Amino acid sequence: MAYEPGNNDYSDSEIDTRSVRSGQRRTLEGEHSEPIFTTSSYVFASAADAAARFSGEQPGNVYSRYTNPTVRTFEERIAALEGAEAAVATSSGMAAILTTCMAHLKSGDHVVCSKSVFGTTVALFNRYMQKFGVEISYVDLSDLNAWEQAMKSNTRLLFAETPSNPLCELVDIRALSAIAHKHQALLVIDNCFCTPALQLPFRFGADIVIHSATKYIDGQGRCVGGVALGSKALMEDLVVFLRTAGPTMSPFNAWVFLKGLETLRLRMNAHSSNALTLARFLEEQPLIKKVFYAGLESHPQHLLARQQQSAFGGVLSFRVKGGKDAAWRFIDATRIVSLTANLGDAKSTIVHPATTTHSRISQEERDAAGISDNLIRVSVGLEDVEDLKKDMLRGIAAL
Repeated sequence: MAYEPGNNDYSDSEIDTRSVRSGQRRTLEGEHSEPIFTTSSYVFASAADAAARFSGEQPGNVYSRYTNPTVRTFEERIAALEGAEAAVATSSGMAAILTTCMAHLKSGDHVVCSKSVFGTTVALFNRYMQKFGVEISYVDLSDLNAWEQAMKSNTRLLFAETPSNPLCELVDIRALSAIAHKHQALLVIDNCFCTPALQLPFRFGADIVIHSATKYIDGQGRCVGGVALGSKALMEDLVVFLRTAGPTMSPFNAWVFLKGLETLRLRMNAHSSNALTLARFLEEQPLIKKVFYAGLESHPQHLLARQQQSAFGGVLSFRVKGGKDAAWRFIDATRIVSLTANLGDAKSTIVHPATTTHSRISQEERDAAGISDNLIRVSVGLEDVEDLKKDMLRGIAAL
């Protein structure tokens, strides 16, 4: 069964209270912090009790592949933050996307997806969904006319990241939801870059929200996990797939994500403040051709970002003068930021998308997504921003 927030969901409380309190049910031990239920199975009171739980007639834990109290607490807490009826936690962000697709798509269906999505999302759609007879069309994220023109009678799902990875492009979620619902399709929004601390896609009409919990939900680069959220009805088939196929979040990882949620808004505001300062600094540098960050007044969708988001997030990207060699020299000259493909960490990270995160898609697909050889992505962490400026100057000096 999909888990719904109970009487302890603090739905009338502000986000900081929900981040700390929602979902926890104490055991008879009276623990203050949430326990980690490291068990694969559960003992039943009787044969009748076991049969009732397996059949779904009686709620309760059955097997940790799809029912675990620690995972359930995480699901309830993230649902409370996003304003969702239910959530399904998975082993990774990509597992959340896969589980959503397997639950709501079948052979002969059609998906419209933004060109500006994570490279592995493209690989999932092109190599596996199409393999099983699902048709995929790609459109420019911000071009609502392109979305409308791509719709077909068999379109079942629209998928978009907003802001996008790594160019920080946006789409008008409310307008896109109107297109989806006019054609009886579901709108799925990847909210990884903003988290519910900065953006609430359900308020604008999204049907399903996806997170890679690996990123800002954790916030310290410790664990891999994902979650899909939506109405109880939409989540039911995801639970069936989870129960059958087993892309399950571990109890320990769920506990780590719970600890991450406790400081989510504080961290997201700090990430956003540092990123805006750094983006403005980079925009002033002559050897930086263009900076992509929605918090900049120069961003073409700055006003839309202000309408949909409470702040602009911690990820920015920029193009340096030169090609791949110049980008690599910039990256190799830095000393503080970590050269790693992860993002959303307390530690700032830097990466060359064309040869890492988007390397498994074709050159044509990279060109369509704007992933040029001179593009660099930085996930701005919680270090002193003046030190980060100095580190960027090391990179610029190497150009």
